[in-house]
Amino acid sequence: MTTSEFRYAHHPEDVKKYTTEELREHFLIPELFVKNQISLTYTMYDRYIAGGAFPVDQALKLEPIDELKAEHFLDRRELGVINVGGKGKVTVDGEVYEIGHREALYVGRGTKEVIFEATDEQPYFYINSAPAHKSYPTKKVTKAEAEVVELGDTKTSNKRVINKLLVNSVIETCQL
Repeated sequence: MTTSEFRYAHHPEDVKKYTTEELREHFLIPELFVKNQISLTYTMYDRYIAGGAFPVDQALKLEPIDELKAEHFLDRRELGVINVGGKGKVTVDGEVYEIGHREALYVGRGTKEVIFEATDEQPYFYINSAPAHKSYPTKKVTKAEAEVVELGDTKTSNKRVINKLLVNSVIETCQL
């Protein structure tokens, strides 16, 4: 099952006047992972889609949402998937990819079918999608292949490591 929500873009001057409650209402996606469901939020910020796939005891097929006006979800889009849970499977046009914790999968424009499944562990697949002008091949990206960026300082309690998985320095993408 796929559910979706539509959100308009907001003018920067208007956002400055928002209360905390209004900011949460317009920008927070509170139910990203819903059991046995794909939850998507389509935004007017460059027609970007963010969401989550949470397969527990059934396979979840990525279906096109009304805003796409397409036969398949990826007719004119690309997809990034990052697993923030336990190992799971993503099947792309019949080819199975096992995606472990903190691994990613890039799926290019023109793909017809994407299916998310749990294995013996519980995956949480974070999804992002953007319009694509070109088709690039599907590719799994491991943490070892990530672009690692170390930022901040322990003196300011801001030291962190960012592992970039779905960026042009690691794989070819259109907008992800």
